[in-house]
Amino acid sequence: MNPFRVLALPALTAAVIFAGLARADDRIAVKVIVIAGFEVGADTGDAPGEFQFWAEREHLDGTLEIKGAPHPLRFNSAGLYGSVAGNTRDRELSTVPSSELIMALCLDPRLDLTHTYWLINGISGIDPAFGPIGSAVWAANVVDGDALREIDESEVPAGWPYGLFAIGTMAPNRLPTAKADAGGWGGATLTYTMNCALSPSLTRWAYEFSRSHVSLDDAPALRAWNAKYAGFPATHHAPQILLGGTLASARYWHGPRRTQWARDWVKLWTAGKDVFATTAMEQAAYAGTLRRMAAKGLVDFNRVLMLRSASNYCLPPPGQDVTSTIGDESLGTVAAFEAQYRAGSTVVHELLKNWDRYEKTPPAMDEPPVTKK
Repeated sequence: MNPFRVLALPALTAAVIFAGLARADDRIAVKVIVIAGFEVGADTGDAPGEFQFWAEREHLDGTLEIKGAPHPLRFNSAGLYGSVAGNTRDRELSTVPSSELIMALCLDPRLDLTHTYWLINGISGIDPAFGPIGSAVWAANVVDGDALREIDESEVPAGWPYGLFAIGTMAPNRLPTAKADAGGWGGATLTYTMNCALSPSLTRWAYEFSRSHVSLDDAPALRAWNAKYAGFPATHHAPQILLGGTLASARYWHGPRRTQWARDWVKLWTAGKDVFATTAMEQAAYAGTLRRMAAKGLVDFNRVLMLRSASNYCLPPPGQDVTSTIGDESLGTVAAFEAQYRAGSTVVHELLKNWDRYEKTPPAMDEPPVTKK
């Protein structure tokens, strides 16, 4: 059965056909899935969120209800599927739906995701030491910033830069050792990582391919705002396609001191091989759940891509109060939506156009990714 033929059928007929897909040889072999973090209202026809440009421009007009998922799976006749974990209409703000969405997709018996490429995309804050707003940043490392130990800044020992440090340690910027006192973990030896490393070769390929095929808008309003960041030469460029680590945290942090923590945290958990570039919220939930599903043989984790586009900076301009810019993404939001779509869609189109080449073997670069500024 060709599942895409149902696009021409009435919605009810399509639903009946999809509901009847039970045998393994009838499963839908999904080529590419685009996952976004949030949408504003409807998927199409109103103010855009992280998913709307994909739904509208890629004509994701077909829908498939996924049991347990927070949103239907949309698709087009080219083999592109897409979904979104959250919506501004939601009454809860949590990263939990991100894991629920991935698990529901992976456990749906109608879907064959063993050769699927995943593009997880969304907007973010960017470190002004790394690049300008309006940029799109591919990430080979998704570092989780939620599980840690915390002491109020007013109570930290002398010499500490902040009160955030890894579980299993007793001071910032230290990794837990094999003999670490887990404290509260039943005396068990605590060994873990906060970094979810993606395929370096696939990430490098996506970065190089999109950079050579896409240009991003350089709006006068963005240039005027960037000029306020004196002392940050990386902001004094047009928006770019870049490569750097993303730090995922359910907390919306902001300011110079937390930015320094983010830089240190990414450096710590990637052994100095990557640098902090963009903030994120739900990326660690996506990556962690996909890694668990891959361990069950349901997906290929070497086919997962992460893309963050910069809507704002993670600290205010020099000399400006930290509360003056926290949560203000208004200037760069639409530019970030555009950047993530342009950078991501050119990669998606290449995968779909040359599926015969990429179905069995992912595209790759010979060298591992090197952070670019």
